[in-house]
Order: sequence, then structure tokens, then C-alpha cells
Amino acid sequence: ISGFFEGKDPLKVSKTGINEIYNISRIMRPSSMARQFVGTVKEILGTASVAVAGLMAGRRVTKKKISECKFLFLGAGEAAIGIADLCVRAMQTEGTSVQDARDRIWMMDIDGLLAKGRAEGHLEGHKEYYAKEHASSRSLLDLVNEVKPNILIGASACAGAFTPEILSKMGEYNDRPFIFALSNPTDRAECTAQQAYENTQGRCIFASGSPFKPVTLGGKTFYPGQGNNAYIFPGVALGVIATGIHHITEDIFLIAAEAVADFVKDEDIERGSVYPPLSKIRDCSVEIAGRVAKYAYEKGIASHYPEPSDKFKFVKAQMYDYHYDCPLPATYDWPDQISFEQPIPVSQITGDHLKK
Repeated sequence: ISGFFEGKDPLKVSKTGINEIYNISRIMRPSSMARQFVGTVKEILGTASVAVAGLMAGRRVTKKKISECKFLFLGAGEAAIGIADLCVRAMQTEGTSVQDARDRIWMMDIDGLLAKGRAEGHLEGHKEYYAKEHASSRSLLDLVNEVKPNILIGASACAGAFTPEILSKMGEYNDRPFIFALSNPTDRAECTAQQAYENTQGRCIFASGSPFKPVTLGGKTFYPGQGNNAYIFPGVALGVIATGIHHITEDIFLIAAEAVADFVKDEDIERGSVYPPLSKIRDCSVEIAGRVAKYAYEKGIASHYPEPSDKFKFVKAQMYDYHYDCPLPATYDWPDQISFEQPIPVSQITGDHLKK
């Protein structure tokens, strides 16, 4: 990819987003261009996948499809756009058209609501897909009151943007609102876990981009989940490398999201997390890699042949095993009786023993 940029003007850096990422995805999105370069950006696609995984796991709580929800994003940088695009793909799998899915997603950037014909701020790339026929607005609270979203996602790096009033309104409009404050580090999060739970009476489904300590409210302790893309890219990379996939499709990251969501146990959700424990990442990665391998051979995009019959056993065999066998025996034989020759007293040494 780096060679592609030589001699070019500096690429525009996203104004808002979890990180200031070069706008690679905007350049790479056209299929003709994307197929010329084998590459991806984990901050965009990995973050999108782990965010969608949290939404999928949260369906067990809300009993709603993702396509039945309305979204409001604070932040419309590449990370946020990546999440929105993968949400659209997830809604498509539930039977929703692309346009209907995009219509359910409202986004704000540094210049306000993505609205067609707004006076300030350009609508570049995929921002155009989410622009609404609506008056320009810079007030997140006003949009929360108007849109009444089920899902509020922060990817703005604007600390405290989810004010107590906004959080309270989310709790007023929803029995179980999604509050995803995905900006990091911790001091840039749109709200803390404590604020989210307190202002929704402990009813919100919370996830963050940075770790937060457990929150105790009303006698119950919540352990907020961290939407870390470390859940995603090890398994995706293992599946891609093991099968020799020559083109990484968006569906691969949707498959990864589904695998992570399926790994979440009921007890994880009960304690307040829509993600499995971080200690389970290795097992989760194997599950992702196995599903990616299965998809790759079904779609004819794998280049490793012959096709393995057991995809999960195959990817496990490609993993580095950091356990070493001990070269020493586990037990030793020890003689029952041991005799030692007694030393000869100096007074008895004659030198005869040297003649033997």
C-alpha cells in the first residue's frame, strides 16, 4: 500500500474518529481498487466488527433485530463510517435493503448532522450515504429527542459529550438503550460506565473502547465490556493466512462479529458485558478462524489446496504452540541402599594403595 502513496499529495486526515487515520478506506473502497491491493486497516474494520459483535450479543437483551433499531452516531470519521457500513451489512442479512438500512443511521461530525446541502462541512465518501434531508443541527440532545435512537454510538474522541441529560433521554425512550462510548483513551470517552449506568437506572447496555472499573448500583455490580478489536484481528488473520485468502471481503468481518457474539455467555450478559472475557480471546480467535476458513472455501476465495475436511482442526494446526515438552523423565529411580567407601585415615596411608 505504501508504494501507492508515493508522489501523491498528503491524504486528508479524518476530522473526527477514534484515531486520526489516513483516509485509506475511502481510496480502497471501490471494488476495482480494493482488489488491486491486499490490505486492511484494523482500526477501521476491526473496530467495526467488534462494535457489531456487541450489538449482536445485545439482541438477547432487547429481543430486537438490528434492523429494527435506529442509530445515532457522534463522530463520522473512518472508524464510525466503518461501523455504520458493517451495521448496514448486518441489517441486509436480516432482510433489510441497503437504502432502508442507511436510513436508520443518523450521524454527526464536527460540523453537525450529516445533512444534504448543509452550509458547513463536506460530505465525502461514504458520508454521502448517511446524509439526511434534514435541517442542519449541531445539538446532539436535539437529535436524541427527535430521532429517539435505540443505539447511541460515540466515536468522536470528545470527552463528556454524552451528558447526563442525553443519557437520561436514552433511558426515557428505551427500556434497554445501547450506549457505546468507543473513543479512547479513557479520558476521551464520551461518558464513563458510571455515568451511563447511573443516568439510565442501570438499564443501559454499555460498551466502551477503553477499560472501565466495575460499577455498583442498586446492589448490583456491572462489569462493562471493552469493545477491543483484539477480539477480531487475530482470528481473522489466522483464518486468512491459513487458507491463503486472496481478497478480504466485508463479510469476513461480519462472520468474525457473529463468532464473538456467539461466544458471549448468558452469565457475561447478566454481569453487564456484551463481550466474552479477555482471557477467552485465544479460544475466540480459533472460532473466528474456523468460520473464516469455512467461508473462504464455500466462496472459492481460498488458495490453499487440498481443502481440509475439518476446518477448525486445520487452523488449530497452524497455530504456534508455546508449550514445550520437558526432556527429562518425570520420575527417577533411586536405589534402596547406597554404600559409600569409608575414607582411609591418614595414619594408615603407606602408599601401597598406589601400587595396585
